[in-house]
Amino acid sequence: MLYNQVNQQAIILLLKGGVAMRCQYCGYLDSRVIDSRPTEEGTSIRRRRECMRCGRRFTTYEKIETSPVMVIKKDMRREAFMPAKIKTGLIHACQKRPVSMKDIDAIVEKIEKAVYSSGEDEFSSRRIGELVMEELKKLDEVAYVRFASVYRQFTDVSSFMDELNKLVSENKQRMSGSETP
Repeated sequence: MLYNQVNQQAIILLLKGGVAMRCQYCGYLDSRVIDSRPTEEGTSIRRRRECMRCGRRFTTYEKIETSPVMVIKKDMRREAFMPAKIKTGLIHACQKRPVSMKDIDAIVEKIEKAVYSSGEDEFSSRRIGELVMEELKKLDEVAYVRFASVYRQFTDVSSFMDELNKLVSENKQRMSGSETP
C-alpha cells in the first residue's frame, strides 16, 4: 500500500470516529475490538482485535501515560525507565524453563507498578534488579540463578557457589518451617 493511501485510510477512519491501529500482519489500519479487559494488576487494558482486511487477530494494550522515571545505572548514568529491558532480561533467564510469557509479563507489570508507585523521579538499577530477583526466586530458582549470575556479574565459581549455597540454605529454612506443626 502506498504511503498516501495509508494516510488517507487513517484520516477517513479517524473522521468516522475510529482509532487507527495498524495490523501487525498486513498493515491495514482498520480493526475491530473483539474483547477488552483490564490486566491482573489493573494498570492497563488488554484488547483483542481483528483486522478488517486479513481477519487475523492481535492484542494491544492501553496504558496510562506516566511521567518519566529515570534509572540511575551503576556508573551513575541516567536513562529512562524501560520495562521492555526487564522483559528481555527475564526472557533470557527463563529460556528453556517452564515459565510462561504470562508469568514474565506479570513480573514486569509488578516491577513497573513498584517503580511508578514509589513516587520517585529516579530509581536505581540496583533496586530494580533486586525486585526482579525477588520475584524470580519465587517463580523459578534456575531462572533466578541465571539472572543473578548476569546481574551480580559473578567473576568466579566461588561467588556463584556462594549464591547457590544461600539459595539452598533459604530453601532448607523454608522447608523446616513448613514441616513444624
